[in-house]
Order: sequence, then C-alpha cells, then structure tokens
Amino acid sequence: MKETTLIGVLLDERTELSLTEICRACSASPEWIVELVEEGVLEPIGAEQTQWRFQGASVQRAHAATRLQRDLDINPAGVALALDLLDEIAILRARLRQKSVNDDV
Repeated sequence: MKETTLIGVLLDERTELSLTEICRACSASPEWIVELVEEGVLEPIGAEQTQWRFQGASVQRAHAATRLQRDLDINPAGVALALDLLDEIAILRARLRQKSVNDDV
C-alpha cells in the first residue's frame, strides 16, 4: 500500500494572501479575481492592486465563485448575487438553529 503525505496551510482570519497567492490557491487567473473584487465578491485590503491582501476566508469564497461560474456559466454579477443569497440562507439557518436551541431550554 502506497502512503501519501498531504501538506497544507491553515487559512484563518489572520492569514493574508497576495493576489498571486490567492490565484494559485484557487487555480484562478488574476483577471477573474479582479472581476470578483469589482463585483464586491472579494474585499482586499490595500488601495492598489499590487498592494492587495486577501484574508484566508477569501479563498473559500473565491473557490465558490469559481465553481458557480464554471458549473452554471454565470457572469461575475450573477456570481455576486448567488453568493449573497447563499450567505443570507446561511444566516437564516443559523437563526433557526439558535431559536430551536432556545426553545428547547
């Protein structure tokens, strides 16, 4: 049996990635990441594109955006809308879970 070793990096709110690093982590082009920033999907720290830094959570959001675009063939504005709606659903589900826990007490 062949043994495989995986090496990874923990990405949390303290982790910051450059434009190049987020492109590499998401297998995305810089142009796609710039489009996501322009649509408000990703919010980098820094005024100039060469100074942009992305928090670790941006990798997950960029992955989701890339899958939506690839699988559903929607434009960046549609991706932004879909992600906003998915975020809203997650918030509402969390509220329902919390309400359910409070009602059980």
